[in-house]
Amino acid sequence: MKVLLIGSGGREHALAWKIAASPMLEKLYAAPGNPGIAHHGECVLLDVRDHAAVVDFCRERAIDLVVVGPEAPLVAGLADDLLAADIPVFGPTADAARLEGSKGFTKDLCSRYGIPTAAYARFADASHAKDYVRSIGAPIVVKADGLAAGKGVLIAMTEEEACAGIDDCFSGLYGASGAQVVIEEFLQGEEASFFCLCDGKTALPFGTAQDHKRVGEGDTGPNTGGMGAYSPAPVMSVSMVERTMREIIEPTLKGMAEMGAPFTGVLYAGLMITEDGPSLIEYNVRFGDPECQVLMPRLRDDLLALMKGAVDGQLAHMSARWRDEAALTVVLAAEGYPGTPKKGTAIGSLDAAAGEGGVEIFHAGTATNDGQLVANGGRVLNVTALGVNVTEARDAAYRAVDRIDWPEGFCRRDIGWRAIEREAAGT
Repeated sequence: MKVLLIGSGGREHALAWKIAASPMLEKLYAAPGNPGIAHHGECVLLDVRDHAAVVDFCRERAIDLVVVGPEAPLVAGLADDLLAADIPVFGPTADAARLEGSKGFTKDLCSRYGIPTAAYARFADASHAKDYVRSIGAPIVVKADGLAAGKGVLIAMTEEEACAGIDDCFSGLYGASGAQVVIEEFLQGEEASFFCLCDGKTALPFGTAQDHKRVGEGDTGPNTGGMGAYSPAPVMSVSMVERTMREIIEPTLKGMAEMGAPFTGVLYAGLMITEDGPSLIEYNVRFGDPECQVLMPRLRDDLLALMKGAVDGQLAHMSARWRDEAALTVVLAAEGYPGTPKKGTAIGSLDAAAGEGGVEIFHAGTATNDGQLVANGGRVLNVTALGVNVTEARDAAYRAVDRIDWPEGFCRRDIGWRAIEREAAGT
């Protein structure tokens, strides 16, 4: 198969690494890719916002499958235009991508189909939103309705903080994504990420993970796209996975099909595991980043075959098998992140770091300058390791981190702390 992978981050490098291992693969292209992805396929200059150009490229190169990594092209309807040109694509249509593209849409879907989620209200102006906050009180959650690169969510501990977050949304801080806000009840519990491959009718459970969104150790500081992750998520027991499928995933697939927007691709449920069971925080319509970087090393089966099964509607006849080992990834970010990152700084000794047993280094915001690898974004590298348990995977990942020569980079030193505490306690 000839495959075109859309994207340039650590998630896409992990996907490229796994797709390249498939015996079904004939040729892998990536648009635009990154220096790490270039080790597994051919990176091409292609404006993915120009859907006609993507279609033309696929026709010229006889592409058999397009795999869309990030959410923005899906919300913008890239899958629709590819399907209209009879080009198979792993990823939902724009109508189905509303599950991520509009938090209000998803909350309304949950209300309609009885899917457990936090109580909420939607607002198109700041005044009414603030009145609602004052009537409910804090803590409370304020979300920009649309895509905001993982940064449009505020967990406000005071009413004043919530009102400031509402002002941020309506001031244009998140562009059109903040034209509406969703105000939610604050849920107590433990967060987890749950993934399913979907073919419109069938959802195939596809692993669990937990990530660290805050920039600072101890889960402090502003939210980021994610500073690290590990898999599997200990809180997602067999019974909790079964409840999540029955109470959240299956009603969602049924509801989307009834609405004329069957979901195909990967459905990523951000969950809060409360005293009453799983509750949906939000949906994403693509693999998580950095969760993908810990799922791919644990997957024993052929990712490309599973993706083709999803596109062909064959998931009811397929399964996904996982390694017993745990995986953990540490994000190395550039100085200044999650604000304005310092770009162009040189990165060295990756080969030495990757020499650690069971370690893979996935590139995110990297580029080359006169043959030198340099930082070119906020989150720059994902150092990923396998281990018998999360503690062992953590130790291997940080040994590799310490061998990387990049003084301008930083990382959290407590990735996996919750699982490691469990392991130390023997629970």
